[in-house]
Amino acid sequence: MRNSLFLKIYATLLAALAIVAFSSAVFWWVGQSREEEGWRGRRDRFIAAMLPPADGAAQLRPTLERLGRAFDAEIAVYAPDGRLIAANDRDFPQRLRRREWEDGSGGPMRRARGMHAMLVPLDDGRSVAVRMTGADGPGGGLAYLAMIAAVTGLASYPVVRHLTRRLETLRRGVDAWGEGALVTRVPANGSDEVAAVAKSFNRAADHIERMIVAHRTLLANASHELRSPLARLRMAIDLYEINPGHARKDEIVRNLGELDDLVEEILLASRLDHAQGLDRTEPVDLLALASEEGARNGIQVSGVPAIVDGDPKLLTRLVRNLMQNALRHGAPPVEVEVARAGPSVTLSVRDHGAGIPEAEGDRVFEAFYRPSGRGEQAGGWGLGLSLVRQIAEHHAGAVRHETPGDGGARFVVSVPAADPASPAAAATARRRPPQA
Repeated sequence: MRNSLFLKIYATLLAALAIVAFSSAVFWWVGQSREEEGWRGRRDRFIAAMLPPADGAAQLRPTLERLGRAFDAEIAVYAPDGRLIAANDRDFPQRLRRREWEDGSGGPMRRARGMHAMLVPLDDGRSVAVRMTGADGPGGGLAYLAMIAAVTGLASYPVVRHLTRRLETLRRGVDAWGEGALVTRVPANGSDEVAAVAKSFNRAADHIERMIVAHRTLLANASHELRSPLARLRMAIDLYEINPGHARKDEIVRNLGELDDLVEEILLASRLDHAQGLDRTEPVDLLALASEEGARNGIQVSGVPAIVDGDPKLLTRLVRNLMQNALRHGAPPVEVEVARAGPSVTLSVRDHGAGIPEAEGDRVFEAFYRPSGRGEQAGGWGLGLSLVRQIAEHHAGAVRHETPGDGGARFVVSVPAADPASPAAAATARRRPPQA
């Protein structure tokens, strides 16, 4: 049901008002009865003392008029045989004749049905009928409470409707987003809890939309990048069957290695996208790590020893990707330097190639980005620099591109330095081999 939430909230409010009104009526009725019982004896003695013992109307009427004005009441006195002796209002006895009398809650007092009037017998046999002006009907208080509840219920209708309408809008937005309309966002006006939920949904929808778009782009680009080595591999196999040789075999192995590296990078990028943090960390000497990778790639590494807390495998992948990117897309010489910059450690890798246009300096970190003017056969950047950025961010760091004044390209990674006072960092520093 579309308005089930609205009906539940509004019905709950009306039920609460009805309970309050009923409870108030019960307490009012019980309190009135108890008060009436407590004052009944004193009231009878008060009336008996105030009324003169004479039966004549001339003597009673002035007294009844004074009592009527004092208590804002209609009063009539009857003889023991039921004959009217006197009354302060001549119409009051006539109205009483049309009423039926019923016993009260206790004692000899009687009540007039349909009129808030009481008939009280006196010790001398006479009876006094009293009606408080404006108090006809025992349901006057209940009607007043019912009127208050009705007005409150009507006044609360637009408030409850406004609240549930915003919730219905939020629900429709969530349903539309769940059906595949990822661009759907819900209004987040106001500062209450509903607005907070709407803002949280919009933030989550933005994040998930970016992730889905990134994964779709990654899948599309990966499938495109995989076609080239697969095509070369098929051709190499066909040629190897015609004319076997070490050159053909080496080509097959090289293409298989390229496919393996690409698949490994895709899996690593997907894992980093879903990982909230690092699986394990330990103190790592970034200079020693970079020196080892530099030795494998024929690159000279300089700088100062620097300890960082991180995943050794991921940091090795970061350094390797930066070096291979410089060798593949730049020109020698490639310069690598590790330095300390306050509380951070920086790793810079520079080549002396054609460089990257300043306007595209940030886009090179996108997966499979291909710079403008670069042909299909030349290929793109793949996932190398994209993984560098992901690994740096998982280590609470960042990476940026710089254009040196004398040409080429420089990539600078900055990550927090490890606490030198920690035992693990001290042990790593003691194990560091001496630098030349």
